[in-house]
Formats: sequence, structure tokens, C-alpha cells
Amino acid sequence: MLLKTIIKKIESKYPLNLAYDWDNVGLLVGDFDMNVEKVLVVLEANEKVIDEAIENNIDLIITHHPFIFKKMNKINTMDLKGKLIHKLIKNDIALYSMHTNFDIAYDGLNDYFMKLMGFENSKVLEVTNTETLYKLAVYVPTTHIDKVKNALADAGAGHIGNYSHCSFSSQGVGSFKPLDNSNPYIGSLGELELVEEVKIETIVPQRILGGVISSMINAHPYEEVAYDIYKLENKGNSVGLGRISKLQDNITLEELCNKIKEKLNIDHIRVVGNLNDKINKVAVVTGSGADMFKKAKRSGADVLITGDMKYHDAQDALDIGMNVIDCGHFDTEDIFKDAISIYLDDIKGIEVIKSNINLNPFKIV
Repeated sequence: MLLKTIIKKIESKYPLNLAYDWDNVGLLVGDFDMNVEKVLVVLEANEKVIDEAIENNIDLIITHHPFIFKKMNKINTMDLKGKLIHKLIKNDIALYSMHTNFDIAYDGLNDYFMKLMGFENSKVLEVTNTETLYKLAVYVPTTHIDKVKNALADAGAGHIGNYSHCSFSSQGVGSFKPLDNSNPYIGSLGELELVEEVKIETIVPQRILGGVISSMINAHPYEEVAYDIYKLENKGNSVGLGRISKLQDNITLEELCNKIKEKLNIDHIRVVGNLNDKINKVAVVTGSGADMFKKAKRSGADVLITGDMKYHDAQDALDIGMNVIDCGHFDTEDIFKDAISIYLDDIKGIEVIKSNINLNPFKIV
């Protein structure tokens, strides 16, 4: 399968525009037109990971942390990063990174953490973007109503809340005159044609608008498809950093800590707060989200689960009565391998392998 085909599927759900401006995501090393059969997924890429990829004949490495983050003025083998880029290119291995766009997007890393923990009906903690919606109206001869409707729905149009295939149809009469050099599906050159048609209207989020239009045109019998696009004031789905969820049953802070250790398979975590406190509402920010403790408090959360809590922030959290569970940056994000593997497993023709390299730089002694 071509790399650009895989990237198109990834970015249809985790578009690059969701990432923060300071981030560096997307294809960082490689050829869009290269063929990909084996994919290695990993939190980040160092020399051990790249050697693992070479040993396993990997074509594409997908990381969460950006492989290239800081500005590079030169690429040579005297520099560590330059050496690794050289090794990737020499072995025809592409590298793709999906960082804050994967944190922010629906069904990304934060949502996977919530599912793993069994936290249901979660909402976005800090909204960063609200999707723009469009109304798409297309005029179709009665012979092709179902074909065009199905094409629109299959491409992702017509989703309203928990409902799919949403559309409205109204009947009318279309008129047109085929001119020279046209190849009409209905009618004759130079003659005015009147055709019974149906106007199909549906709703489309901006991120898939191009694909929906392409699918619609491919399913439509006319040489020139008549359609209208209207930008709506309706608000689309909100995406953002972190998630917040109300638990079905109260749990003590200590019980929650033990549950997290079990689910993440870790031995130790750091805690700010009283272990006997009752927890009813939890906020989660995977990775480095300790600076969100005030936001979590204002949102009604009893605890923030995250990583990278600094000493003075911990003191401030304690002062305002906010519990914090610091699982560490690595342990809240190493689950990236599992989360993205689930999504990629739906792509036929590629083999997805999870890296076996332990990337946690810290050891507890």
C-alpha cells in the first residue's frame, strides 16, 4: 500500500490542523509514494527503535512524540539526530509523527485512556477547536437517488449526534440545455431538457468535505453535477485537550490510584491530596498536563490524572484542595502503541507491530 494512502486514512480522523502551532506532526522523513507493508508503532524513536525497525524490515515508523522537533540547520552523521535521519533514509524507512493532534482529536490518546480506565461519557476538558459544518445540497435524477445517498453516507456525511444517514429530499424539475462538446447523460445537444429530480440535502463537517464531494460526484450520473455548499452557524463537535468524566460510583483517591496502577501496569505513582478523599469526577490529561490542575478544579473535577507535576504546582494544588495523580509522562502515553494499533488494524494490506523497546528514561530504585 502506498504511504500516502495510509496517511490519508490517518489524517481523515486525526487531521494535522488540530495540532498546536508549536508542534511538528505529519510525515517527517520519507516518500509519500513509497510502498508500505510493515508498520512499527512506538511512543518515540531513538536509535534502538530504528535498529529494531531495520531488523524487522519495517517500512514505516509511527511515533507519538515528534521525531524532529527543534530547528535543524544541518543533517550529518556527526549529529545524533542527523545520524538517525541518515539511517532511516539509507534503509528506506519513513517516519510519521502524530502528537497533539492525536491528544486533541476524538478517539485519540485521551479518549483511549478514558476507555481503558472505564470512565464513561467523558467530555473535553479544554476546548481548542469547534468543527465547522456545511450543508451540502445536490440535485439528482430519480434513478440515482439511493446510489448518491449511499455514497454521501459512506463518505461520512449526514451525522447528527448519535444518528447517521441524516438527509432531506424534495422533488422538483431540473432544466438544462447540453451545448457543443458536452456528453449528456440525459438529453440531446442544443435542446432544452426538463428532468424530474430530487434535491438531497445533508450535513458535512469541514474535515471530510472534499472527500464527500468526490464520492458524490463519482456516484452521480451527470457529466456536470449541480450542487450547493452553505457554511452553517450550527456548532460541530468540539475537540480539545484532556477529558473529564463523572464516575457512576464514588471511589477513594487511594482506590483510584490502585486501579490506575493495575490498568497501566505500573508499580508506583505520585499523589497530591488525601488518599481517603471521595472521588466522583475525574479529569485526565495524558503526558505533560500538570498545569491544567486549576482548569480541572474549575470544571468540578475532584482529581486530575496526568504526568510531570512540578513541586510548586503540587503545593498550589494542595492549597486549593485539588487532588492530583502523577503517573509520569511515559506511563500515560506509552499506551499510544495500543491506541493507534487498533485504528491501523482496519487497514488491509499492512502488518502493524508494536515496538518492544522500553523507552522510559527513569528507573525507581
